[in-house]
Amino acid sequence: MDLPSGVRYWTVVDDDFELVWVADQWLRFLRFGRSRAELTTKAYAESVALYLLWCRITGRQWPQAARDMGLFMVWLKYTPSTPDGEPASVVLGPGAEPARRERRINGVLTAVRGLLSYAVSVGEAPRSVLGQIYELADSRDLPLEAQGEDSGLSYRLRAVHRVQEPEVEVDRATDEELVAMFLECRNARDRLIVLLLGRVGLRRGQTAGLHRSDCHLLPDSRALGCDYEGAHLHVRRRDNSNRAWSKSKQSWTQPVDFLVVQAFDQYIDERHEILGAGGSDFLLVNLFREPLGAPMSPDALGELFERLSQRAKLPRNVGPHMARRAFGSNVADAGGSLDEVQALLGQTHPESPRPYLIPDRTRLREAIERVPSPRALHGTGEK
Repeated sequence: MDLPSGVRYWTVVDDDFELVWVADQWLRFLRFGRSRAELTTKAYAESVALYLLWCRITGRQWPQAARDMGLFMVWLKYTPSTPDGEPASVVLGPGAEPARRERRINGVLTAVRGLLSYAVSVGEAPRSVLGQIYELADSRDLPLEAQGEDSGLSYRLRAVHRVQEPEVEVDRATDEELVAMFLECRNARDRLIVLLLGRVGLRRGQTAGLHRSDCHLLPDSRALGCDYEGAHLHVRRRDNSNRAWSKSKQSWTQPVDFLVVQAFDQYIDERHEILGAGGSDFLLVNLFREPLGAPMSPDALGELFERLSQRAKLPRNVGPHMARRAFGSNVADAGGSLDEVQALLGQTHPESPRPYLIPDRTRLREAIERVPSPRALHGTGEK
């Protein structure tokens, strides 16, 4: 849905291409009331459309269908979608190859719970629905650090319907992988992208959303009306035309080192040689394919990393977020404190950086070797 202001959000329509009112209002609320990204409303709209489709083909009314959520989960797991979005004519069941994995199913259920909760709040679904999708839980099953300082008993709603997801190892890009990818870059723009993700630690949406006016790379930025010393970037959340979106609601200033400044200078020379003074105010633009000067999309950055992984003949595909984890881990490995990593990643919650801290294996080996042996502690030796 395109609003007159130019802002976009995704919505849901029925078979007659009429807006599903409650779903539309909820998605608008997420986009503008909660400042969620356009891609978030896209994922939620697709999930809600699956739920409404299941209700239609099974003859259920969607506000009351929450009591049969278990049946929906089975349908969701084993019923693939055809290219036109309709379910396959043959519905399979347990024992067949799943059409959707656990992570996707949980994502759909999260969206459906959000829709139903909103419908209850606006009087479009009975209050009994909440008891069908949530159970009342208390804080005793939470980790100690999440229970609060007062240690008092608190209550919360816990989702009833959820499938167990297999544990997925969170990994970082290694320095060797990033260097190999950097060396496979065929132009200055792509080298800058690798550094912005792997050495500055930006998300791909934040990288694609940078404007030239966000880049203050002079030693003294006071001439630009900025009091922050040294070369730095201003990371801001905007509604960008290329759908680039900063996940962080807060703007922050990110210092950069001389390698990034050098890469930036080389890219600006390359850009000026191709576009002159033209092109948009976005930092990263198309230089080698049409439309020239148009801003790159976040997806284009992901595609670039995939190509570079292949060119470098890496045994795995290194994604942009793995480069961000490498940055956070390298800061910690170099002696950076947790609050420094938190600030450099643009995160606000003190616990947020921990999933990004994946120590280098050599540092773990060195940590083991620093532990003295019991024989050394007691001053004894072999005879």
